[in-house]
Amino acid sequence: MSSPESPVSPPTLVNRALSSRRPGRWRIADIIDGRALRVKLTAAALDNINNPSAARKGALNLLHGAMFRGRLIAQERLQQGADGLDTARLLAAVQDEVIHALYDFTVTHVHRASNPTEAERLAIVATGGYGRGVMAPSSDTDLLFLRAYKASPHTESVIEYMLYALWDMGLKVGNAFRTPLECVKLALEDVTIKTSLLDSRFICGDEKLATDMMALFQREAVKGADAQFIADKLAERDARHARIGDARYVVEPNLKEGKGGLRDLQTLYWIVKHMNGGVTLEDVMRDGPFTDHEYTIFIRAARFLWTVRCHIHFVTGRAEDRLSFDLQPEIAARMGYRDREGQQGVERFMKRYFLVAKDVGGLTRIIAAKLEAEHKKKPEGLRRFLPVRAPQPLPEAGFMIEAGRINITQDDVMASDPLNMIRLFTIARREQKDIHPAALTALTRNLRGLTDGVREASEARALILDAVLGGNDPGPTLRRMNEAGVLGRAIPEFGTIVAQTQFNMYHHYTVDEHTLRAVGIVADLEHGRGVIAPLAHELFASIENRRALYLAMLLHDTGKGKGDQQIAGMITSRKACERLGLPDEETDLVVWLVGHHLEMSETAQKRDISDPRTVATFARLVGSLERLRLLYILTVADIKAVGPAVWNAWKGQLLADLYHNTAAALRGGRTDEAGVQSELERRAEIRRAAIIDRLGSLPPLLLELETAYWTGFDADDIAWHAAALAKSPDVVTTRMAPEGGAVALLVSGKDRPGLFADLAGTLMRQGANIVAAQVFTSRGGRIVDVFMLQDIRGLPFGEGDAQRLVTLEKAITAALGGNPPTGGVKSRAGRREAAFLVQPSVQIHDDISADYTVVDIAARDRPGLLHEVAEVLAELKLSIHSAHVGSYGERVFDAFYVQSETTTGGHLSKARKETLKERLMAVLSREEPDAPHTPARKLRRSRAVDSF
Repeated sequence: MSSPESPVSPPTLVNRALSSRRPGRWRIADIIDGRALRVKLTAAALDNINNPSAARKGALNLLHGAMFRGRLIAQERLQQGADGLDTARLLAAVQDEVIHALYDFTVTHVHRASNPTEAERLAIVATGGYGRGVMAPSSDTDLLFLRAYKASPHTESVIEYMLYALWDMGLKVGNAFRTPLECVKLALEDVTIKTSLLDSRFICGDEKLATDMMALFQREAVKGADAQFIADKLAERDARHARIGDARYVVEPNLKEGKGGLRDLQTLYWIVKHMNGGVTLEDVMRDGPFTDHEYTIFIRAARFLWTVRCHIHFVTGRAEDRLSFDLQPEIAARMGYRDREGQQGVERFMKRYFLVAKDVGGLTRIIAAKLEAEHKKKPEGLRRFLPVRAPQPLPEAGFMIEAGRINITQDDVMASDPLNMIRLFTIARREQKDIHPAALTALTRNLRGLTDGVREASEARALILDAVLGGNDPGPTLRRMNEAGVLGRAIPEFGTIVAQTQFNMYHHYTVDEHTLRAVGIVADLEHGRGVIAPLAHELFASIENRRALYLAMLLHDTGKGKGDQQIAGMITSRKACERLGLPDEETDLVVWLVGHHLEMSETAQKRDISDPRTVATFARLVGSLERLRLLYILTVADIKAVGPAVWNAWKGQLLADLYHNTAAALRGGRTDEAGVQSELERRAEIRRAAIIDRLGSLPPLLLELETAYWTGFDADDIAWHAAALAKSPDVVTTRMAPEGGAVALLVSGKDRPGLFADLAGTLMRQGANIVAAQVFTSRGGRIVDVFMLQDIRGLPFGEGDAQRLVTLEKAITAALGGNPPTGGVKSRAGRREAAFLVQPSVQIHDDISADYTVVDIAARDRPGLLHEVAEVLAELKLSIHSAHVGSYGERVFDAFYVQSETTTGGHLSKARKETLKERLMAVLSREEPDAPHTPARKLRRSRAVDSF
């Protein structure tokens, strides 16, 4: 292997890297014939010897043609199954040949130095990623123009000519013009420049000048500076994670800069190369501090991530590193991931991605900690005379505290007793210490020792339960176990959801990350950390089955990817509980919670919880106060863990009201509709009385509203409504929702046919997206409607733009007066939303409510959809008693309680229901594509048009 001071010429380096994986690899000469290219360039110069402009144009056409052919071959090979690392090396090799040929043309035919002096020495050096000999299709070309000591007119002319030529060929060129001494000086001042030079590689020009610079750089900037470089790169990594988002398992990851991405791999590579030198990626990492197994994981991860990155660049035609929803299906298809029963191909692809990101995280954690420990600066001053603290033994055999971390006393501690792999984490929790990299390395090598026989031992059961339930915050311990691969081995049912994704815009994390966040939120609720749902904290004092709650939370999504997630989850959770040795009664409770973990959120958000039948049905399903308490806590944590801004006070109020209504029915032993109705009216009266005590009086309009209003808002919301309505019964006003995330719009006025449709249409034309709505009609025929609004970016509508809110309020006021705005607006789904295939549906129920027909719709969310649905209801002369509007990522699930305006009460006739369903399906399907839209499909369509 060549030393860092002895650079390898570009064709040799690239071909060596390409042939290092397996025999039979191509050579760059098979892609670009450098000799033939130079002959053609010379001919172009001689044919236009008196016309420099024509000579330049001819040369650029030849160079661009060679580069285009090389890129086309690289793309074809990638699509045929070549991996991305080889593709990136091919692209770098093509770039080398083009730059080398351009340099030869420039110094031979354009700016020839007949008698070169020392000032005219020039070397062209690749730096950064290009210097490593790997280039993504749309990456920058980073070049260092190296001069001997000072600039000369000749070298400046050569550089200017080459840069303009490269730019005219469409390349993005990062460039610097320095002397060797300047390179070293800047490297000592800036770790980014130092890192770029660490990857420097000679391309063409004065090779001795480049060799001398690299030798000087190694001697003055690299030698003896390992400890500082390691500290700088690890600090840089931490700052990057904080900037991008310190979460590995977000569902639209940045595969370059994100946690577990290419940059994390490159950080390890840079550190090892700084310490040991080396040329190719394989050379550097094989001679580093890796075991053979860790080296294999590293190279496998690098090849996969480079493959994904090259596909993204070719698909989008730009330097895109975010694996967005619209790209995921296309990349999955190109890489051969097909649908299987219960799981889409895109979900299988993303699971592989996150498993690779998890591997990268494991390598980073082990190797970075090991290098950091080995290269800490020696004590200075008086500290050097203090004794070094010896390792402290721990009560558990085989463990000790070393350098402030939990370590093992011998290499075979994990192999001799596989349960030590679980003990390691419970000890770290108890001692509040990090885990030593040596212990993590030993654990990784022995993971397969956690077999069925080991897991089923009574001691293993106790240890696993202690990990899940011990301490007052199990989240960090479980996350450590999951990162190390232990949790999925200890509880195999959990192992099936590790790195699993759900291809939708609602869930922000992988299934395992969501689950661990939910467990952490349960602990926060138990111990009163944060203000999420005060009721949940209060209920912990009354529950009797804390262990069942935590286990149900840990297992609640283990049925995903296996069909009906609740039914499958009941099967997986029962198997897990039986292995853990839980009593039958407790097992049954866990299984029930897992099998019904969606019921409370769906009832609260999609049903009228002031309807006696809804509450009675839910109370019969729950059956006991203990189950209700546990299900409420579990539901709050589940929703909160979905992602940022998913939980809000509105959802919290709905869930709390459903809990109280159901609890009252269960306590009174009356789960019939009449008993529930009586209890709902009693609770509404209590809330009315409390508000009157608080405010002194209420506007007459509020006193005319039905029970649903008084159980649908908290005291602060009602106080806001009352203050607005005290001035006039006709009100249009907005305020930022107390929980943030949306603007609340309050509308009150005289009801009329089609008013809800006019309001929804007006909001649509103002660019407001309705993410939730509650509508009420008084006995006197006046409305009190509340809408939660966001803009197209998912931010609170009009935030920071007061004039936009004023305009909105004026438009809504006009609509109330019977003058809604007219004219259509574009309602096409956004690029990300269009990646999903959403099957629209309409379900019409007569059994959910005694007095109303309930219309459930599910469809792709798009601007104006609610307006179009409301127009259909108005045209069919249906009055909306209540609307329950919910947006879940790219999908909406809306429910309307309706009655006929032409008859008195009762449900709709069969004929009207058929007409309603047909009309609604036409609206929901109007802009639904036959297949998801992706950039590649768009590209193919445009090519088809061009071909005509």
